[in-house]
Amino acid sequence: MTNVFIDSEMSDAERRARLYAGDIFLFTPTDTTRELVALGRTMLEEAFAPLDPRTIHHHKTAEEVAAILSVLKPAFIHHPECKRLLPLIMAERGIDLEKLYFDVPRMRSAYPSHFLSSGIAYAFHPHRDTWYSAPMCQLNWWLPIYPVDPNNGMGFYPRNFTDPVANNSEIYNYYEWNTKNRASAAQHVKSDTREQPKPQEPVEGVNLRYVPPPGGIILFSGAQLHETVANTTDVARYSIDFRTVHLDDVAGKIGAPNIDSKSTGTTMRDYLRATDLAKLPEELIALYDDGSAEGDKVLYFGDRLAKAD
Repeated sequence: MTNVFIDSEMSDAERRARLYAGDIFLFTPTDTTRELVALGRTMLEEAFAPLDPRTIHHHKTAEEVAAILSVLKPAFIHHPECKRLLPLIMAERGIDLEKLYFDVPRMRSAYPSHFLSSGIAYAFHPHRDTWYSAPMCQLNWWLPIYPVDPNNGMGFYPRNFTDPVANNSEIYNYYEWNTKNRASAAQHVKSDTREQPKPQEPVEGVNLRYVPPPGGIILFSGAQLHETVANTTDVARYSIDFRTVHLDDVAGKIGAPNIDSKSTGTTMRDYLRATDLAKLPEELIALYDDGSAEGDKVLYFGDRLAKAD
């Protein structure tokens, strides 16, 4: 059974244990999270000026929007305020920043389903991040930039935290994806031909949708089965998400159970320490590597590939 906690004050260690067991945490906005989403909102409104980013699909073509996003999203990823604000958000949650590693934050967009749902605005089918080479100790943080609706947010399938889903995640190698597919994201406008891990059977059960206000947080395990809800509203949804791992759990290989993930490679080289942006020690990354990293296949998302996502 999945429990949902709202503004819980439990310790970080207890919270991580519950997240690895399938629980979900919701947090109301703080001054710091409001500052992060305000940054995203300002960048969106400058990029689409003088038009409203939420109704841009009424005024521009999908190709035009994809071209704007191809510049906007990397600019957000690399904005120095993001690296300043993320540790502050983590500190508000009682996390030891010396042991906290995060990856660069992404700005996401979900347009009405008939407009743009591939490539740089990919609408994710039901999936676990662990199907995409994430470690079982990864935690996901998701914040809406504007008000969201149940019909344009995210959906969760909590029953499948413990029930396996037939999938083809064995096709996914993180290093191969970085070298062959990430750079072409903006080119996929009408459809997305990049092969990705997907369920190979119908996903049934309860689809839960949480609707936090702008700057509110949904925190969940990377092993949770979740999806981008098909946007049946007439406004675009914009959000921010990032992932974290805790040093103790990385070293101890502690995390959610792996019930059906078969991807290869690892995202472990993407995480930065909250205090000084140092990467995880190589000896710890080695615990998660599987021999598929060869030469220039080992690319750092935040360093060399952010411009393409």
